[in-house]
Order: sequence, then C-alpha cells, then structure tokens
Amino acid sequence: MGIVQQFVTAVAQHRVRLIDLTNPLSADTPTLVLPEPFANLVDFSLERVSAYDAPGPFWKHHNIHTGEHIGTHIDAPVHWATGRDGKDVSQLELHRLVAPAVVLDFTEEATRDADFLLDIHHVRTWEERHGPVPANAWLLLRTGWDQYARDRKMFLNADEHGPHTPGFTVECARWLAEEKDITGVGVETVGIDAGAAGGMEPPFPMHHFLLGHDKYGITSLQNLAQLPPTGALLVVAPLPIVGGTGSPARVLALVDHHEQ
Repeated sequence: MGIVQQFVTAVAQHRVRLIDLTNPLSADTPTLVLPEPFANLVDFSLERVSAYDAPGPFWKHHNIHTGEHIGTHIDAPVHWATGRDGKDVSQLELHRLVAPAVVLDFTEEATRDADFLLDIHHVRTWEERHGPVPANAWLLLRTGWDQYARDRKMFLNADEHGPHTPGFTVECARWLAEEKDITGVGVETVGIDAGAAGGMEPPFPMHHFLLGHDKYGITSLQNLAQLPPTGALLVVAPLPIVGGTGSPARVLALVDHHEQ
C-alpha cells in the first residue's frame, strides 16, 4: 500500500483527525481597522446575482466582495515593503503550504495581559521542553484570542490608546525571520503583529522582518486548543491570485487521533 493510500485509509478509519482552523467568513467577520489617513479594505460581502428566479431559474450564485486580508488569511511576502520583490500569493510554494506545525501556548500570559509579547526566550524555553522547531514548520502562537472571533469589539480590543492584542517583540520577529528555518507564523488575532506594533521600531516588525525574509503569516486562526504542541500537519489553501498580496484561506490541521 502506497503512502497516500495509507493516509486515505487512516482518515477513513478516523485514525487521523481533521481540524478546521478557519474563522467562518461573513459580513460580520472582524477585520483590521487602520486609523486615518490610511485606507482600509472592504469587509466581506455577498451580492446576489440570482436565486432560482428570472436571472437564473435553476441556480443561485453571488458575486464576492472582499479585501485580500480579511478573516483567516495568508500574507504573502509582496504584502510588505520589505518583501516587495518577493512572491505574490499565487507563487507560494506548495511544500510550504502543507507543512508541519508547532503550537506555542501562551494563553495564560495573554489572559493576564492583552499586550503580551512573545520573546526569544519564550521560544527557547518551549524548545527545551518539546524539542527544536522542525525545519519548514509553521509556528502557531496560541493566546486564546479565538474566543473573541465573533465579537468585533473584543477581537480588536481598541481604546483611546489604540488596539491591545498579543504578538511578538521586535527581537523575536527578527530572530524568527533571520535565524529560524520556518515557513511562517500563525496567530489567532487580526494580524501577525501585536496591536501596539505600530509604535515599535521598526513599525509592525513581524510584517517587516518575516515577509522581508520570504516567510508567510496566517491570521485569525481558530481551534488551536485542539492541536498538540508538535506533530500536526497544517494545510493552508489560499486562492492563487496572480499579483495578490494575500488571500482569505481555508486552514486545516491533521493530527493523530490520540494526540491533543
């Protein structure tokens, strides 16, 4: 029996669990809000073209209106100025879109402090316990933020000082981009940077360093609590938009049925 057939059999026998990490996409999906004078993307919406009526008597279909970076989505290198000569979303390598994943759980820290920042020492301590982050892996930061994914106010968590959501230090962003052999980073929040990252130097360091070093970001992930720290396989399926800087994506995890 070939490897693919072994896998098909394992799925059919429920020895492999399929876990959807995607936030359902609708007009109510929380999206990033940039302050003036910056322009924002349009929220997701459906425009009905026909619904078993005169414009289409036997079918129903819609036009989709959405920005590239809406809901659970992937950031391609060309999304950021430092990656402007890099890949667009149609050029992302398949072997990096289907890759191992590790989950770093800092839910307690983010619950105590919405502005929690993952630093290099956090990753090293995790590696001492679980082993090195595998080559080509997705590093997924679990903070419990997915509990707010259907509450726009709580999800964005903004006040007069700006948004407050967890993320990464400048030093950790640089280190992950330059020193770690990873495909990219995934988060449960609206963006791969912390809410206060606009005030860092450089601004939005995860975007600056990660995308500038041909690595990718995924945002608005769900259900990371169902994944083990190591051993999951991530499947990221964006639309291959030619020239696109990103795309809403369906993100699935595959894990051994006994693991969590």
